[in-house]
Amino acid sequence: MNNILLLHGAIGSKVQLQPLAKMLENNAEVLSMDFPGHGERPSIKDNFSIEFFAQDVIRFLNTQQQKQVDIVGYSMGGYVALYLAKNYSNYVGKIVTLATKFYWDEAVTMKEIKMLSSEKILEKLPAFAQTLEKRHVASSWKVVLNKTQTMLQHMGQNNPLKLNDYSNINHDCLITLGDRDKMVSLAETHDVYNTLPNATFAVIPNTPHPIEQVNLDIFASCIKQFFQ
Repeated sequence: MNNILLLHGAIGSKVQLQPLAKMLENNAEVLSMDFPGHGERPSIKDNFSIEFFAQDVIRFLNTQQQKQVDIVGYSMGGYVALYLAKNYSNYVGKIVTLATKFYWDEAVTMKEIKMLSSEKILEKLPAFAQTLEKRHVASSWKVVLNKTQTMLQHMGQNNPLKLNDYSNINHDCLITLGDRDKMVSLAETHDVYNTLPNATFAVIPNTPHPIEQVNLDIFASCIKQFFQ
């Protein structure tokens, strides 16, 4: 069994995945990292992109002397994991995704970008603004949101992973979705599951999109069984 790498979602950090890491640590060594500009990683001049984040994962694995890891990716982290599997396959063993949004076009992107407005968050969700400020200790949370908006805009114009790309990913994959996820549709998730050659699909009950509200007992059990 490989070591496990946990990858967080957009505007997130590795701290959010610590409870899951503790649940898995008896089964394998569990690694985690912040994507550049997130959490404890300082702000960067480079634009955010899936390719940039994938290359940063490779850099991290090389510094940790990890030739190959199994990856558990939440939301954007799952997208990065599958992008790695397609383009840098030797670094990746098995993959688990949770709440990963696969379908991006300009209409979808515009909807998501509106939810990442720092001005609206300050006005309508001040507690969430405080959470973001505490989460991104090495960067301005507003910069994180702005760069994420730009990344999503580019994804809407040219989705880095097209549906037929998944047919070329031969890794064993467990694709999971919360039954109450309002951001990611069952249809897009099932389309990717059906296209991947070696995939299993699972619905996590009583689980909306935010990682803090995921039923971790059930999710961790699914991961352990899949990685056996």
